[in-house]
Amino acid sequence: MKLAQTQLNLIPQSLVSHEGLEFGIARTPEGLRLAVIAGGDEAVLKDFEGTAQGQVLLADLSARNAAALRQRLPWLQPRLLGLATSVGMGDRLGLATPGHVRALKQVGGGIAPIFAQQSMREMARTVRTPQNVMDDATWGIFQEGWQGGIGADADHLKTTQDIDVCLAAGFTFFTIDPGDHVDNRAEGTDLAGLKTLAQALPEHMQGNASQLLETTIDLEGKSIYFDEKTLLKAMVKYGRAIDHVANMYRHLIKTAGSKAVELEVSVDETEQPTSHAEHVYFASELKRLGVKWVSLAPRYVGRFEKGVDYIGDLVAFKADIEGHAVIARKFGPYKLSLHSGSDKFSIYLIAMKTTKGLVHLKTAGTSYLEALHTVAMKDVDFLKEIYSFARERYETDRLTYHVSAQLSRAPLPEAVTNWPALLAQFDAREILHVTFGSVLREQREDGNLRFAERLFALLRAHPETYAVNLEQHFIKHLKPFSLKE
Repeated sequence: MKLAQTQLNLIPQSLVSHEGLEFGIARTPEGLRLAVIAGGDEAVLKDFEGTAQGQVLLADLSARNAAALRQRLPWLQPRLLGLATSVGMGDRLGLATPGHVRALKQVGGGIAPIFAQQSMREMARTVRTPQNVMDDATWGIFQEGWQGGIGADADHLKTTQDIDVCLAAGFTFFTIDPGDHVDNRAEGTDLAGLKTLAQALPEHMQGNASQLLETTIDLEGKSIYFDEKTLLKAMVKYGRAIDHVANMYRHLIKTAGSKAVELEVSVDETEQPTSHAEHVYFASELKRLGVKWVSLAPRYVGRFEKGVDYIGDLVAFKADIEGHAVIARKFGPYKLSLHSGSDKFSIYLIAMKTTKGLVHLKTAGTSYLEALHTVAMKDVDFLKEIYSFARERYETDRLTYHVSAQLSRAPLPEAVTNWPALLAQFDAREILHVTFGSVLREQREDGNLRFAERLFALLRAHPETYAVNLEQHFIKHLKPFSLKE
C-alpha cells in the first residue's frame, strides 16, 4: 500500500519515499500529523512514537519524531553552507518555514537557505529553546518537500553555555556576538587616552602584536596605512571583542569534536560604524589567533533598523560595503553578513554586486509582521488589541533595539481605518516589530496568555493565508540574491 492510496488528507508536496519507507504530513481533526508506511520492515517504525492505523503509523510532530525523521531523511540534517550566497529566514513563531520554502522555490536556485535561525535573546522572549527552533524548521521543510540543503544558525551567541545548548540541538552555523566587549570609548579619544586604554587589554593583544604598526595594506587599488593612532583606536575598540571571539571559537571547536561547524562574527549592534582600518585589524587579529570564519557582520554606515528599509545615503553605503568586500576577499575570502536585514530592499542589489555574491542576509522579525498581516486580514479587532498593547510596551521594549519610531507619529488605534495598511506605516511597523516578546508572554490575571494562544490558533486555522503572505513578501527579499552577473 502507498500513502497516496489511503484515505488520509495528505499535503501532496510532503510525500516522499526513501529506503523502503514512505512519509507524509496528514491533516487530521487533531491537527497536522506525520504519516509513515514501512515497506515490509515494520521494525523501523519503532524509531517513531505514534499510533498504528492499519499499515499506517500516525505520529505527533514531536521532538522525538523530528529527530527520527532527520535520521531517516538526510536532506533534513543541517550542513555547512560555506561561501555560498545565503539567506537566513528566522521564524519567531515556529510556523513560518512553509512560506519561506515556497518563496525559495519560486525564486529558484543560487541561494543557500537557513530556516532554523533564532538568537538567544529572541528565544528568551518567545519562550522557545534551540531544540524547538530546530524541530519547527524540520517540520516546515519536510512539509514543503525541500531537499536542496539547509544550514542552521545559532544566532547572536554571547556565552559558551549558549554554544553548548545549540550544539546539542544540531545547529551547524554559530554566530558569535562580542558586542558587549566592544569599547566605544575609542571614538573621540586622543592618542594619550588610547595608549592608556590599550594598556588594559589582555597582554597578548597589546603593543604591536598584530604587526600592523607602520604598515600599508593594499586593497585592490586602495590602501590603508596604520599609523599609531589608527592602530590604537582599532585595538581599543575591538581588542577585547576579538579575544572573546577567539575564546568562544576554541570552545566551539573543542566541544563540537567531529561535528562539522562554521562560524560567523557579528559586531553590527554597536554605536559607531566599523571603519575599513578597523575591519582590517579585526580580520588580521582573528587570523593571528587561529580563528576560522565564513562570514562577518561589521557595523555599516547608515541605519539598519528593524523591519524597515535602509536609512541613509545609498552612495555612502555602496562605498562603505565595497571597501569591506575588498577586505573580505583579501583576508578570507569570507562573506559579508547583513544583520537586521529584513525589508532592506534598496541595498540588496548593491550588496550582492559589491560582494560578488559573498554575502549572507539575515532576517527574522519580518515573518512575525507577516503573521500580524494575516491577523489583519482575518480578525481586525484582534490586531487592534495587539497594536494598542504594543503602543503601551514600546518605550520599554525599544531599549534593546536600534529603532527610531515615535509613538506620536504612529496612528492611534481609533484613527486606523485600514488595518492591513497599518503594517506599512514606518512607526507602527517598528512598534509592532520590537514588542513581539511582550505580546507573546503577556498573561491575563488568571495566568492564561492574553495574545499568544489566540495568535497561534488563528495562524493554524489559516495556514495557507499565512504561507501566501510570507511567500509574496520573501520573494522580494530573495530575488536580488539569486541574480548572478
